Order: sequence, then structure tokens, then C-alpha cells
Amino acid sequence: MRPFAIVAAAVLLVAACGSAGPNGTAAPARSGSPSFGTPSSGPTTPTPAASSPAAASASAVTSPAFDPAGLTVGFDNVVTGLDSPLAVVNAHDGSGRLFIAEQGGQIRIVRDGALVARPFLDIADRITSGGERGLLGLAFHPRFPTDPRFFVDYTDVNGDTRVSSFTVDPAQPDRADAATEKRLLFVKQPFANHNGGAVVFGPDGDLYVSLGDGGSGGDPMGNGQSLDTLLGKILRIDIDHPSGDRGYGIPTDNPYADGSGGRRPEIWLTGLRNPWRISFDRSTGDLWIGDVGQADWEEIDVQRANVAGGTNFGWNRMEGNHCYQPSNGCEDPALTLPVTEYGHDQGCTVIGGNVYRGSAQPALGGGYVFADYCSGRVWAIDPSTNDFRKPTLVAQTNHNFAAFGEDEAGELYAVDISGGTLLRLTAKR
Repeated sequence: MRPFAIVAAAVLLVAACGSAGPNGTAAPARSGSPSFGTPSSGPTTPTPAASSPAAASASAVTSPAFDPAGLTVGFDNVVTGLDSPLAVVNAHDGSGRLFIAEQGGQIRIVRDGALVARPFLDIADRITSGGERGLLGLAFHPRFPTDPRFFVDYTDVNGDTRVSSFTVDPAQPDRADAATEKRLLFVKQPFANHNGGAVVFGPDGDLYVSLGDGGSGGDPMGNGQSLDTLLGKILRIDIDHPSGDRGYGIPTDNPYADGSGGRRPEIWLTGLRNPWRISFDRSTGDLWIGDVGQADWEEIDVQRANVAGGTNFGWNRMEGNHCYQPSNGCEDPALTLPVTEYGHDQGCTVIGGNVYRGSAQPALGGGYVFADYCSGRVWAIDPSTNDFRKPTLVAQTNHNFAAFGEDEAGELYAVDISGGTLLRLTAKR
């Protein structure tokens, strides 16, 4: 991620905030907690870009407007006792279960508000865990359990990224077979940070995979703007129709599907630093991206459902709406800028969230919610417009959020990596 916090000798050092949180207070330490970045050597006072091309490049949004003014979001404890939880998903199979990916390599089940004792999957022996490494992402096949596969993103024993599938025996729905692993994607990681790690299925049934720029600080290898590497991208692959020597197919409308000129055909979106958490709006199909920042700015990007792939979100020319490299004169109409951002006076690591489409919290209906790992702040914005807007603060907490997720009904949850807690979102006005 960009600046989670680098764990060394069990000390959490928050990169984008220096060694302390936004108010000069160090983020809580926890052995094995992720580190979302490294100290920046780039410009510390970015120059704002003149304008955002996002509104021009995205077509009209038709979902109703949401007003975050006066909204207060709360968090109720569901279960405790989790070990560094990094993702929460449902299997959309009617079981009502929630699945929690723990950094060390286990997936846990929460059923009826209780943590099932036996892990759903344990692949700790295949994983490098700690800092920004570990079991980072989890997604179930859209036709699960008819198609019994689920997919994970993890850093292997050498620290490289693997995306694999596993299968579940219908006779043992609470226990996946670790021996069924089929490796789909391998990405060599040049540094230990900025691994990304989200895996989500889109409305099109394709699997989307987020990858950071490879790490270090400032994207020294230029991966964010290079099309011959998967790093610094969101990928889109067809896991139901493998082709050639790949364990997956390339959707024909991927922007570089023909692979000409050395461009990687898996690429869907580019110009990203560390898109740690991404989600699809279950109503509109829009893809929401929390891209962790380098030195000064955390950003939220959106790829509308009716916009073709190939969008370039600007890293490392830009950090948020501001010039990064070069430090001025970076404006380029080919770049799509974020719809919102916040500075490191407010936090250090954006945790992308979800557009709320449930029914139990009508005050939040249609709003996009996201948070900061270091400060525990939570914001909401109206997702129905492409205009840049400042986020509205809706909660100040003591949580170290690592991810948001939905249950089958669209109710929102979050995980606190330091507290080992699964939380349910509430909202009122």
C-alpha cells in the first residue's frame, strides 16, 4: 500500500506521515501489520494541477445524488480475535457467511456473528507475511458454489505476487482444500512494499487484480507509466476461458489485448501507485479505487462502468491532483484525476471503501465511504458526480482500518488490523 506502516522489530513506522500520525502521535504498533510505503524523496509541496480531465473523460453518471452533510457513521463490534485481518468478503451463496483473510495466510469464517474456530483455508507455509506482504486479497467466483472456486492474492515465500484459485468440496462447505491450488498469475516484485493485492470480480464476470508500482519510493523504475509491466496497474482477466499457456484469457476489449509493442494485454487501468483496496458499486458497476499516496496526498479514483479501459490515473507524474514528477508543469489532458483527496495532515494511508447499497442504514444510502489507516478518520462523498469534491468527515475513530467489505445484502463491514476486529457500519443523521 503506499504508506501503511513499515513493521520492523514490531514497530509500525507510517511512511507517508513520517514516523508519527497526523497529530504527531505514532500509529499503534502491531507485529506483522502492513506497511503501505516508504519515506518520500520527492517534492513535499506539490503544485496543484490546473484542471481535472475526469469529468470530461467519464460519461454521465445517472445514480441519484447523495448528500453526506450531517451524516455520522459508527462501528459496532461483530467479532474479535482475528489475527491481522486484511480483507472481508461474502461468498454470495445464500449462506450469510463472511470470510476474513488474515495476513499470515489463513481465511476465517464468521457465521451468525460468531467466528468459526477452524480456518476455512490455511496456506501460511506458502506465504511471506509482515510489512506489506501476506495474504492480501480474496474473491469468490460469481457463480459460487456452482463453480466451487475462489481466488486469492498473496506474496509467496520469495516475496513475489501470486494469484491462485482454490476449490471447495460442496460436502465440506466450511473447509477449502489447500491441495487444489492452481496458480494463475505470477508477478516478480522488485521491492517489499507496494504490492497492492485486491482481487474482485466485476459485473462482467472478469477478475480484476490491483498491483502497486513495485515499491521503494517515488516509483524509481517508472512502472506506473510503463505498459510493458503489470506493476502500477489494475488488471482484468477472464478466468473462465484460459488461452495459450496462460491459466486465464484476455478479454477482447482490454485496451492492449493484442499485446503489440510489448504492452501487457492484462492491463485495464494504469498510472497507479498502490491501489490497496478497490470495489465495484453493485448498482452502477463503477469501479472505485483507493490509491495510497507518496508524500502528501491520498486519493480516490473512479472508473465508470461505461468508460473503456486504458484510463491513466497519473502516477508518478501526479500525486492526487498535484504535480509530483516534474514538480510543476505536469498537466496533461490524457490523465484522469481523482474525484477526491486528502492531505497528510489528515492521515497517511487511504483505505478504499464501498458505495452503500444496503437497506439497514438508510442515512448512508448511495454514499461512498472510505477511511484512513493511521488516523482512523472516515469520510463520505457523493459518488454520482465526476466533479472533484472535498470529502466530508463522518467519523473519528481509534481503529486502524485495513479494508471494507459487503455482506450478501449490501451491508458494510470493516476490519481493524491492529485490534483484530470485524466491525459493522451504522449511520445516522
